Amino acid sequence: MKARKRLTDTLIFLLLLSGAVFMIAPLLWMLSTSLKTREAVFALPPQWIPDPFVFVKYREIWEKGPLLSGIRNSVIVSVTVTVVGAFTSSLAAFSFAKLRFPGKNAIFLMLLGSIMIPYPVIMIPQFLMFSHVGWVDTLLPLIVPGLFGNVLMIFFLRQYLVSVPEAIIEAAKIDGTSYFGLFSRIVFPLMSPAVAAQIILWFMGLWNDYLAPIIYLNSPEKLTLQLVIANFNANYAIQTDYPLIMAASVVALLPMLIVFLIFQRRIIESVVISGVKG
Repeated sequence: MKARKRLTDTLIFLLLLSGAVFMIAPLLWMLSTSLKTREAVFALPPQWIPDPFVFVKYREIWEKGPLLSGIRNSVIVSVTVTVVGAFTSSLAAFSFAKLRFPGKNAIFLMLLGSIMIPYPVIMIPQFLMFSHVGWVDTLLPLIVPGLFGNVLMIFFLRQYLVSVPEAIIEAAKIDGTSYFGLFSRIVFPLMSPAVAAQIILWFMGLWNDYLAPIIYLNSPEKLTLQLVIANFNANYAIQTDYPLIMAASVVALLPMLIVFLIFQRRIIESVVISGVKG
């Protein structure tokens, strides 16, 4: 039995290792390419280790496009939406999990049903609405909808709160605590680990968003980071300046990589929490 278990563990490890190699290899190639000369990119056999190391493209990316303004716009959108949206999502999750009001389950099912609607279905009506109020070519269409919450975040937080004993809530009500007091003093501290994990995942999605910004933004100073990278690709891929494109991509990846490495435990915990306690 021990030999069979050891063989099984070895096969699983090798399978996971091969999957990790396939996932990490493109990232390593992107980093390697950003440190090469343009000629070295097409060398045969391919060079995984640049020879020589060239860092000039990391200086050029700040000069050949509005990279700094793209980072600033992405930070404004991502931070504003996640901070305010996480608060409203937490309130909604608390309401659906612990409060009693008419039509609660029907409203919650309608919210979940909205996840099934593909974005292209509402893309044109939403664009016409924002165009009518003069929000096109501003960051408002990217920020305002998210301020009212995220359906997936509401669902995960509600799943977590269902496991919180009702006795705690009832005891606080007997003590005369208001509903907002229940939320701020009891419920939110209990679900703060789940909220933190969901904020991280939401922030990563907003930072990497490409479709919504390309619909609403036109001016170079209003572009988010992903659109700036796309413009680099459009302008310099024809010139085969792939090291410049890859250097910009590495800069765009770094914040997400840092966030994931620091908070990966909370991300995993959020999946476990929502799955086990639902």
